[in-house]
Amino acid sequence: MNRKTKNIKNEKQTNMKQLMLMGALALTVVTTQAQDFKTPLHNTWTAFDTLKHEDVAGRTPYLNKLSLIAKKWNNEWITHFYASLSKTEISYNEKDVAKHDAILDEAEKEHDEAVTLLGKENDETYVLKAMIANSRLAADPMSRWQKYGKIFTDDLESAKAINPNNPRIYYMKGISVMFTPKAFGGGKKAASSYFEKADGLFAKEKSDDITKIYWGKRENTFFLAQCKNDD
Repeated sequence: MNRKTKNIKNEKQTNMKQLMLMGALALTVVTTQAQDFKTPLHNTWTAFDTLKHEDVAGRTPYLNKLSLIAKKWNNEWITHFYASLSKTEISYNEKDVAKHDAILDEAEKEHDEAVTLLGKENDETYVLKAMIANSRLAADPMSRWQKYGKIFTDDLESAKAINPNNPRIYYMKGISVMFTPKAFGGGKKAASSYFEKADGLFAKEKSDDITKIYWGKRENTFFLAQCKNDD
């Protein structure tokens, strides 16, 4: 092998090594970027979720941070999901109907972005969609129950068709029944069976992976305890 041929061979080998190194680095960057959002998302959601629902002042900074996380990692459906969920939960505390709806408009946008990234609705996005409808209804129940009550029921049924073992389906149904007048089939006694079913399903879930939805257990436990009191 002459010197020229040897140099060409060495150059090809060097280029190949460089390409392999670049590929490995690119894979590392992609993997790191995919993992980076999990810790801040988990920590922020946990901080938000462990505060009482009525503590709007305490929860708002975490809500804002969840929105920022969704903007930073805007290609991750789960970041938009939690941004939507936090806004929906906060909306229940807003008594002004216009402001209430404005918050839910933002929640819907985040929900829709999550669905777009997923490519379709899943059981969790249907439950979230049902929760948004439930909050719309709660803002003005007398004039909205017919429209949003149906949307709420339909979305939970869609979620159930995908995954009947999702505890949040029964938790949300329990909430709806509990705050429905007894004359219309509601109340604590009627709601208790839904919370009990949700409780058994929540017991099978883990909370160590933020990308696998697990919210609702704490609230379900609270309402189940309330149902054990006299109606």
